Parts: sequence; C-alpha cells; structure tokens
Amino acid sequence: MNKINRQLHKIDAEGQSVGRIATQIAILLRGKNKPEYQPNIDNGDIVEVENIKKLKFTGKKLEQKKYFRYSGYPGGLKEKKMSDLAKNNPAEILSRAVREMLPPNKLRNGMMKRLIIR
Repeated sequence: MNKINRQLHKIDAEGQSVGRIATQIAILLRGKNKPEYQPNIDNGDIVEVENIKKLKFTGKKLEQKKYFRYSGYPGGLKEKKMSDLAKNNPAEILSRAVREMLPPNKLRNGMMKRLIIR
C-alpha cells in the first residue's frame, strides 16, 4: 500500500463567486489534479478557505435562491433564503455547493472532512 501524500491548499475566497470557487475545491478534495488519480481511491488534498464572508454572489441569487431541508415527517419541509444564510452562516453556502459537486458515494464524507472553512 502506498501512503497517501496530502498537501494543504489555502484558498482566499474574497471577491470570488461561489460556484467558481466550489469547483476548484471539489477538484482538489477529489484529487483530480494529481497524475495518480483513480476514481475509487480517495487521494485528495486538504483545502482551507479563508475570507468566506467576502464571497461574491451574481445575479439575484441572494433574494431568490432557497435551500431546503426535509425532516421526513409530514409538514417537515424547511426552507431558508440564501440572504439569511449569507448573514448568519456563509460557510454553509460554500459547503453545500462543494458537497453537491462531489460524487454521492462512500468517499464523500471523508472528502468533506478535509474541507476547512474559516
């Protein structure tokens, strides 16, 4: 077994749009930037994101985009506007975007644990 060599990548989120930065992060977390990439092996790197409060939102996303959660019970569908999340917890916006860009398999939780948002 080869030891996985993980590097730390620091990304400054100031002035960047959410989708553009999320694609960069997803590629690094997955390890697609390495020549020894294999889709069934989690050999991605650690990503640390700073200045998350200064993300750029294009268009009318802040007023129109909504995030949904469902508890599984009748009437248990909750929704939050993106503007509320941007004020209270902007890290959740980025982590949701990155999470949806990663493959929905057993490796995704390990990749998300290597995402550090400050």
